[in-house]
Amino acid sequence: MGGWPQLRESRTVTSGQAPGTVIRCGLRDTLLSNVPASIVLFFARPLPADDLAKGLARALAAVPVFGGRMRTTGDLLEIVCSDEGVPMEFYTIDDTLAEAVSRVAMPNSGLANHCEATKARDGGLPLLTVRVTEFSDGGTAVCTSFHHSVGDMQTYVLLMQAWSAAIDGGEMPEVVVVEDRDGYLNEILPPSDGGMPSVRLPEPAEAEALAAELAAAARANRTVQIYFGAQEVARMRDELAAEAGRRLSTNDVLAAHIHTALRDLDDYDGVRHISMPVNIRPRLDLPPAVVGNILSEVYVPCAPETTTAQFAAQIRATMDDLAVTPPSFRADERLVEQLGRDRLPDLVPYAFDPPRRTFSLSNWTRFGVVDVTLGGQRPVMVSPTTAVSLPWVAWLVEGFDGAGYLLTIVVPVRFAGKLRGEAGRARLHRFRADDDELPALAVAAGRII
Repeated sequence: MGGWPQLRESRTVTSGQAPGTVIRCGLRDTLLSNVPASIVLFFARPLPADDLAKGLARALAAVPVFGGRMRTTGDLLEIVCSDEGVPMEFYTIDDTLAEAVSRVAMPNSGLANHCEATKARDGGLPLLTVRVTEFSDGGTAVCTSFHHSVGDMQTYVLLMQAWSAAIDGGEMPEVVVVEDRDGYLNEILPPSDGGMPSVRLPEPAEAEALAAELAAAARANRTVQIYFGAQEVARMRDELAAEAGRRLSTNDVLAAHIHTALRDLDDYDGVRHISMPVNIRPRLDLPPAVVGNILSEVYVPCAPETTTAQFAAQIRATMDDLAVTPPSFRADERLVEQLGRDRLPDLVPYAFDPPRRTFSLSNWTRFGVVDVTLGGQRPVMVSPTTAVSLPWVAWLVEGFDGAGYLLTIVVPVRFAGKLRGEAGRARLHRFRADDDELPALAVAAGRII
């Protein structure tokens, strides 16, 4: 690092319009209410502060939930579209773009003002923060950190599309703000289903162990970023589809390849599961404009002897079944009804099970983040940046300049060393050819496998 970030300017951005709409958060929003989502977009050239701030103000008018505040009413969370604003800070630092890219995934990257999700539930704190950092070579990072109860990745993309349209003159996206989120879904979903809950109530001993895992996360885990080139993934897909004897998607083969590579490099021999959040708007015939957490989960077991091609086929079959299988909303409701809403803080996601190596993979590709422009520029890289390093959690986004794929994964310290070692690289990149060209920014950053 070339020096400490220097704060150049701080603003609070408002839209100038306070619709006052009160949004009653759904159960899924409540289950995610401890979690911020922080995403960094890197650009090759400077972005004028005034243009960014004015554009954000217009975007907040289009998607007012991001400029509001949360409150707790009884045992329910609500978001008031009060236009109290978004803190926006502008920094400069004597680092290059590549140097910033090399540390973006670290909790102390210095690129994010992480939304304080837990504290925000009681009101008064912003649900979105923006930090803009300009580097010594003119590159720029725009980091947004938002409260997960506001919405999912599709919701974030609506904000970014509105921000882009405000600056670059495109068409504003359609936005549908639902005031009663569970009520809205109750009219769409069947009255009963056989879905599996997305959360569980751990026994006291397990709850204590998971709490210890959270407390030790910062020192016990490390974040690793892995780049898979377009040609590498094409070979992966062709070979695994041929071996499986069926059509496989890019997500199927990447998820299966990553999961089985982790398994083969680890010393845990039990059945492992992969958990993948899925945007189910298309499956419910809902428009992409609906704001909220319209998500379900795919939860697939992988036996120790399962080959990568077999596991990719299992994932494909599960994804196909999701089109007719009920999502987990009703199952979550039943569980909470049985336990009582006062037990909500004690519930944990099935996806968070470090002792059994449950692997949680969020696929952010194909949402259109890499196509968003600010000041006429598309991002040269998109990456999550974490506030808390929970093990076996990963995100997949498009790679540099939108080509290939970039995996960001949190693993225990010693296992991170394995991934970076010769055997780890060989297993992760068994579909990479010697003459595959790596992106210049990835090479310059130096830490990306």
